[in-house]
Amino acid sequence: MTDTTGKIDYSKTLNLPQTEFPMRAGLPAREPQFVARWEEMDLYRKLREDAKDRPLYVLHDGPPYANGNIHIGHALNKILKDVITRSFQMRGYNSNYVPGWDCHGLPIEWKIEEQYRAKGLNKDEVPINEFRKECREFATHWIKVQAEEFKRLGVTGDFDNPYLTMNFHAESRIAGELLKFARSGQLYRGSKPVMWSVVERTALAEAEVEYQDVESDMIWVKFPIKYVIGGAGPAWGGLDLSDTPTNSETSKLFPGYSIVIWTTTPWTIPGNRAIAFSKRVNYGLYKVTAAENEFGPQPGEHLVFADSLAGECGAKAKIELERLYDVPWEVLAAARCSHPLAGLGGGYEFDIPLLAGDHVTDDAGTGFVHTAPSHGREDFDVWMENARELEARGIDSSIPFPVDDAGFFTKDAPGFGPDREGGAARVIDDNGKKGDANKAVIEALIARNMLFARGRLKHSYPHSWRSKKPVIFRNTPQWFVYMDKDLGDGTTLRSRSLKAIDETRFVPSQGQTRLRSMIEDKPDWVLSRQRAWGVPICVFADENGNVLKDEAVNQRILDAFEAEGADAWFAEGARERFLGSRANEPWQQVRDILDVWFDSGSTHAFTLEDRPDMKWPADVYLEGSDQHRGWFHSSLIESCGTRGRAPYDTVVTHGFTMDEQGKKMSKSLGNTVTPQDVIKDSGADILRLWVMTTDYWEDQRLGKSILQTNIDAYRKLRNSIRWMLGTLAHDDGETIAYADLPELERLMLHRLAELDEVVRAGYDAFDFKRIARALIDFMNVELSAFYFDIRKDALYCDAPSSVRRKAALQTVRQIFDRVTTWLAPMLPFTTEEAWLDRYPGAVSIHLEQFRDTPAEWRDEELAEKWRKVRSVRRVVTGALELERADKRIGSSLEAAPVVHVTDPALMEAIQGLDFAEICITSDITVTDEAPPANAFTLDDVDGVAVVPVRATGVKCARSWRYTHDVGSDPEFPDVSARDAAALRELKALGRLAA
Repeated sequence: MTDTTGKIDYSKTLNLPQTEFPMRAGLPAREPQFVARWEEMDLYRKLREDAKDRPLYVLHDGPPYANGNIHIGHALNKILKDVITRSFQMRGYNSNYVPGWDCHGLPIEWKIEEQYRAKGLNKDEVPINEFRKECREFATHWIKVQAEEFKRLGVTGDFDNPYLTMNFHAESRIAGELLKFARSGQLYRGSKPVMWSVVERTALAEAEVEYQDVESDMIWVKFPIKYVIGGAGPAWGGLDLSDTPTNSETSKLFPGYSIVIWTTTPWTIPGNRAIAFSKRVNYGLYKVTAAENEFGPQPGEHLVFADSLAGECGAKAKIELERLYDVPWEVLAAARCSHPLAGLGGGYEFDIPLLAGDHVTDDAGTGFVHTAPSHGREDFDVWMENARELEARGIDSSIPFPVDDAGFFTKDAPGFGPDREGGAARVIDDNGKKGDANKAVIEALIARNMLFARGRLKHSYPHSWRSKKPVIFRNTPQWFVYMDKDLGDGTTLRSRSLKAIDETRFVPSQGQTRLRSMIEDKPDWVLSRQRAWGVPICVFADENGNVLKDEAVNQRILDAFEAEGADAWFAEGARERFLGSRANEPWQQVRDILDVWFDSGSTHAFTLEDRPDMKWPADVYLEGSDQHRGWFHSSLIESCGTRGRAPYDTVVTHGFTMDEQGKKMSKSLGNTVTPQDVIKDSGADILRLWVMTTDYWEDQRLGKSILQTNIDAYRKLRNSIRWMLGTLAHDDGETIAYADLPELERLMLHRLAELDEVVRAGYDAFDFKRIARALIDFMNVELSAFYFDIRKDALYCDAPSSVRRKAALQTVRQIFDRVTTWLAPMLPFTTEEAWLDRYPGAVSIHLEQFRDTPAEWRDEELAEKWRKVRSVRRVVTGALELERADKRIGSSLEAAPVVHVTDPALMEAIQGLDFAEICITSDITVTDEAPPANAFTLDDVDGVAVVPVRATGVKCARSWRYTHDVGSDPEFPDVSARDAAALRELKALGRLAA
């Protein structure tokens, strides 16, 4: 016998975890090394080569503007896209990601103009193509900056060959898409009120505005009733109108009678051409019986209001009203009013008709809507709906142009335009400040005793989202695409778009309702912008707006754009070059540029259709919820107008990132979180984990405490991965047949099979939070706190030949391979580091596929049995936690509890199991006897009670378990029989150091 007591360092005989995978991640320093490694090895090309024979799965990238560093919204967006493409790549697809950039339009042009203004230069004094060159250079710079920032987030894509809307081929294709609309007759020049930025001197689309609260002047204005067309029928004010003549002679019947309107834009009164009312609202004639005001209505005047608003209106004007009669809508429809500015500047002598409109309500105001078709969409619509009838009654239906592009009144606003003493009044100046137009109009109304009342109102008002300055609605000639014109097959652009929406999958589903409502209410698409940087509306038109349809001309344009870019349109001699032999005809070259949303809405044409590594339509578009009125919207109608369907099969929407209190992030509030700062302090994988654990379909919150929560969760995940790596350092790859595996191992394989379904379904549903939650819970609760905890003894202490140990290693191997590949789309840096530690000869985890799951792993009966086993175990661990808290034991190995199981089903579940091993105790007694009164129980587990008892026997010097067979092997007198057998086997293998 050899006495080895005190001569063996038992810790060196244990199969303790061994790994170089560090506990401290050091992500800010390590992640850039992986970015460099992926670039050096050209991971993107390897992915394409590896997947070349698989079916394509295409996420088409919505292009960000190339005009500054990325913000947290960019990071959220790109991480989500990267997770989608990676997850499909690892599930049998060639999931190609081609990043893109929107390079035209005001976001970039505005930056160059700011530089000009800072230098005291005037953009209009510079040749247009020189200015465009500066815009192109500016965009090129920021594309490079943003590309590096996206790659630092862990995004893998074709950054060497992205799509850019300013590439010559792209500009040619965008122009080609426009010409398709022109050829099909969908493009037309019209005059409509559009949102106009005085500061930027251009029309804007709804997608280019944001709403801010402002305080505005509000006024109530009297429109004198001039006459009522004969035959109106019912009596009004005691007067029988059935035989009233249809001319202005009737005006003598209505001295002091007026209809009152309300508006928050006094400057639009010169543009008034009608008053709108509702057939659904009850109106009455009211007499002023008393007045206490400096100006406004006086006793004896007769006024018409919606009955529900008369009292409120009277209070505003400080008057008392007596209701006299109902005013039927038929009488209103027959009435004609005088303009409240009649006589000013020799203008406004025309009649003001009353028109029925569905947009009129009695929620606020007077129940009547001041209608200036030059300055409002609904005003324009109701005017145009009645234009033919108005003309038949001798009313000029033409729409004036009262305000110019600089915000000044024109000659169409007599008394306020160039004829005004001191010059034209202005609505908004070049700095976006309120001009003197409101003041001038209000003073003119007071002078004519037409102001009923005035006040101030705080309300939401549209602003340019670039200049942050208010916009106005003004009538101006623009180029439009019809939404409701028959396209020759019984469809319209609107009907096609609505059908395409119904055929598209939306995640979340409410996105469908939102986009549908926008298309249902969408006016004709305003395509023209009065700017310099973009693809031009490259058509020729006559003085009436008729477009030249000449394929030879169009082809010369497209060929030139392909070779030289859209600058060719603005080059000297461009008109003659493109028109060729038709240059002597009176065709005018349109100088407007295209709405930038048309550019981005056309990306499907020159990216999905033209690139051999892409396909049309895309499988998925993913952007923020604002893109229901932006990129989702423009892509839909562009594609429906030219191809009859949407360019996508699925639309995924994410919300916006708020601070931890749910407030919008703002530099002025100091509550912004930048991706650059998060990466610098914690690493990109922490930011990615936040994205994966948040409900991104809604608005999310982010701040220090939320980031810390994700850091803590990441540490636990990393430590579980690290433990598996250390444990697998002892794995020789031996495989044990499934039928020979212990129940615990088969249980874990069952859980892997369940998780496989959860993970795959989650990635299909773009429900990443569900996957992240499931994997975090699995690793923290089921692995670290359950399976790993139980199996550490066998893995560390069992003999090399132990089937239990080999089965555990095999199972950990399966867990590692699956968990790391499942997590790889989410945490690309950490999983790459872990994979290369486990498989040093591997190229990259991102070239791996999710592992297949054998059907035999699913064992619901076994899972149900172990749910019962774990319920009993939970009572035991609860009892031992109290023992440790009260210092009666140190570790659970010092315990040998008595477990009273009076529930037959639970007793049956634990029969035949080494329940002491499962509870990590040195011994355990299980009995079906009734427990003593002081036994430990849990309220939610009936039929189980535990009496804690200290373990007896001797503590094994190697495994620390208390047993009665320590010393049974004389060669190893201070260890248990199990550990002695393991030591003897190690000694035979030459692995026992004395």
